[in-house]
Amino acid sequence: MEYPFSGKVALVTGAASGIGKATALAFAQKGASVVLADIQESDTLDLIKAGGGSGIFVHTDVSREDQVAAMVAAAVDTYGRLDFAFNNAGIEGEATFVEAVQETDWMRIIDVNLKGVFLCMKHQIPVMRKTGNAAIVNCASIAGLVGFAGLSAYGASKHGVVGLTKAAALENARKGIRVNAVCPGVIRTPMVERFVGEDPEREQALVGDGPMRRLGLPEEIAKTVLFLCSEEASFTTGQAIAVDGGWTSK
Repeated sequence: MEYPFSGKVALVTGAASGIGKATALAFAQKGASVVLADIQESDTLDLIKAGGGSGIFVHTDVSREDQVAAMVAAAVDTYGRLDFAFNNAGIEGEATFVEAVQETDWMRIIDVNLKGVFLCMKHQIPVMRKTGNAAIVNCASIAGLVGFAGLSAYGASKHGVVGLTKAAALENARKGIRVNAVCPGVIRTPMVERFVGEDPEREQALVGDGPMRRLGLPEEIAKTVLFLCSEEASFTTGQAIAVDGGWTSK
């Protein structure tokens, strides 16, 4: 069977778990070869290969330009092209008010969440221009669309991702590359599970204000990413798509 992404190559950062893992698996299931990037290994590559897919793992700290350059080079050296990128790697940091944020914590969040996306696109775009008809999806957040008390650094980084996405979309609209952002709501990922723990009241507090009254699933974000990379979204660029169960519609 010919899948929509057969012969295509997708790069996913933060692919070891959560949304990145779900998206990497989804790309592979649709026929793409997948370049998995993360600071830690997981079973993602094994699962892709067990399903008959093709992939490689590249250890990458997205805040380091030399490692990002090596990541993109590995994709090209292995597969000869790069069609899609999901720049998803991110960290949450400690929840605290602005005056209590330590500069080192602020810079670490900005380095990974915002500089990391910048560095990825810096090295992905020149390669994608050679191929054409490519797509980048950056992972922002609903915290990139609205403010959250106690999440100043995280919110600033994700607002930055949205702005960076729009600028890159304008720069590449006539160069064969579409650039969009996905803005997840509260998704059942290791990041959220670290906060919730085994406390059902904490989970209820997270979902209580959401119209759907539940956490989202990583696979639901993955479906949006694949749509934005597909020909079905051929006239969509520069957008920040909220996938949040209606939370930001309130």
